[in-house]
Amino acid sequence: MEIRVFETKEQAAKQAFETIREGIEAGSVRTLGLATGSTPLMLYKEMREAKLDVSNITTVNLDEYAGMPADDPHSYHYYMEDELFSHLSFKQSFLPNGTALDLEEECQRYENILREHPVDIQVLGIGANGHIGFNEPGTSFDSETHVVDLTESTREANKRFFERETDVPVQALSMGIKSILSAKKIILLAFGSQKAEAVQQMVEGSVDINHPASVLQTHPNVLVFADEEAASLLKRGLYHD
Repeated sequence: MEIRVFETKEQAAKQAFETIREGIEAGSVRTLGLATGSTPLMLYKEMREAKLDVSNITTVNLDEYAGMPADDPHSYHYYMEDELFSHLSFKQSFLPNGTALDLEEECQRYENILREHPVDIQVLGIGANGHIGFNEPGTSFDSETHVVDLTESTREANKRFFERETDVPVQALSMGIKSILSAKKIILLAFGSQKAEAVQQMVEGSVDINHPASVLQTHPNVLVFADEEAASLLKRGLYHD
């Protein structure tokens, strides 16, 4: 795991973008795994403004809320269309279908898509409780795409995107930890002091099922792009920009 710390989240996002751009332009990236939420917004801004040629790039997304139609402004389908897909012409893009009649069957369908399109670079954020994707503490490291019951802390963190707390979904479909680890390279973005403890546990703690992000220590190619606030609890002098 390589840790790169920057003064600001803008600088961190820009350098993460450069890593992705280099892979796309070199032809080593054909499938790009994407995340949602507030963390990757600046990365997607960089991608939009650079007007990358992504006509040969397939995208797969980490997750989607269960029961939420793709045209709902709170859905991750809508988020991706607004932030990226309406600006750049990808070859094809896949997200889990949160309104599938059989969610377990949809999880298997999506896992098959991931096998057909091995991820070259997977973009991740990290939850304050250490979750990656929607893989909450206690999720098996052998998990594949699955239905997740969202914890109260995760719903609390996401309620700012909804008008009412009761509107926040209680379930989601998410790539599993095994699914995420199958990516050839992982880029994790972490910004803000509220992520500092999670980042410390991910980097310096033991590999523990109760802190899902810690499993990234076992992956051979992980780059962490963090601002100084998110990296504030890490041991000084060990990491660089």
